[in-house]
Amino acid sequence: MNGSKSPGLAGFGIFKNTTCHTEKKISVFFSIIFMTVGILSNSLAIAILLKAYQRFRQKSKASFLLLASGLVVTDLFGHLINGAIAVFVYASDKDWIRFNQSNILCSVFGICMVFFGLCPLFLGSVMAVERCIGVTKPIFHSTKMTSKHVKMMLTMVCLFAVLIALLPILRFRAYQIQASRTWCFYKTEHVEDWEDRFYLLLFSCLGLLALAISFLCNAVTGITLLRVKFKSQQRQGRSHHFEMIIQLLAIMCVSCICWSPFLVTMARIGINESRSKETCETILFALRMATWNQILDPWVYILLRKAVLKNLYKITRGCCGVHIINLHMWELSSIKNSLKVAAISESPVSSKQINLQPLSSMGQ
Repeated sequence: MNGSKSPGLAGFGIFKNTTCHTEKKISVFFSIIFMTVGILSNSLAIAILLKAYQRFRQKSKASFLLLASGLVVTDLFGHLINGAIAVFVYASDKDWIRFNQSNILCSVFGICMVFFGLCPLFLGSVMAVERCIGVTKPIFHSTKMTSKHVKMMLTMVCLFAVLIALLPILRFRAYQIQASRTWCFYKTEHVEDWEDRFYLLLFSCLGLLALAISFLCNAVTGITLLRVKFKSQQRQGRSHHFEMIIQLLAIMCVSCICWSPFLVTMARIGINESRSKETCETILFALRMATWNQILDPWVYILLRKAVLKNLYKITRGCCGVHIINLHMWELSSIKNSLKVAAISESPVSSKQINLQPLSSMGQ
C-alpha cells in the first residue's frame, strides 16, 4: 500500500523518521482534563448568561449578552467535538490507518480545528467593537445596535469561519495528519506548494487581525472610560469603570498570551516554506496554549463580573484596611450609568439643556 499517494491516508508520510513522541497515558489524561474543565466552565457561563438575560432585557445589555452567549456556546462545542475526537484518537493508539481509511475523520477534525479556532477570535473582536461603540457612541449604540443586528452579525461571523474551514475541501486539498498523530490541520511539514502556504498565512493573518482589532478597540474603550472617570464629577459610574477596565485588561492578556504563539508559529511555517525550523513539540505546545483560551474565556467574560469584583473588594479592604470605594455604588446599574456618563461627556450642552427645561416649562 502506497500511503503517500492514497487520498485516504493523507499525511501518513510524515510518520517516518518523526521525532515527535507523546506519552499516551499523560496525553489522554490532559485531553480529558482539558475537555472536562472547558465543558464545565462554558456550561456554567451559559447558565449565568441565561439567568442574566432573563433578569436584564435592556436593549443596551442585550447585544453584549447575545455576543457573549455566542462565544461561550462556540467554546463549549469546540471542547466537546474536538476533545471527543482527540480522546478517541489517543484511545485508539493513534492508529489512523485503521479508522481513517477514507480520510473522513481527519477532514472533520481539521474543519473543526479551524472553525473553533477562528470563530472565538472573530467573536472576541466583534465584542470589542461593540463595547467600543457602546462607550464612545452610546446614543448610536442604543438606537442602531439592536438584537436583530447582533444576531445577523453572529450569523455572518459563523458563516465566514465555516467558509475558511471548508476552503481546502472545496479546493480538493485534504487536511493533513500532523507529526504527533494526535490532530489534523493544514500541511505544516515540508510546505512547498503556494496553496498550502496560503492556508497557513490566511489562518494566522485572520487570527492576528482579530487580536489586533480587539486590542485596539479595548484600548480605546479603556482610555475613554478612564478619561470619563477623571473628568466627570459624578461618582455613580466608577464601579462600572472599575469593572470594565479589569475585564478589558484580562481579555487582552488572555487572548494575546494564549493565541499569539500558535498564530505566529503558523505564520512562520507559511513564510519560511520548507526551511521552517518549527518542531512538532513547539507546534503542539502552542496548540495547547491556544486551547487554554477557550477554557479561560468564560471566566474572563462572564465570571469576572460585578458580583465577583465586589467580593474581591471586600476581601482586599478587609486585608488592607483601606476604604477606597463606597459599596453602595455596586448596586447601581452598570450599563445604564456608563451610558449616562458617556453621554454627558460627549455632549456638554445636554446638561445645560436639562437645567433649562424646568424654566421653559414654567414660562409656558
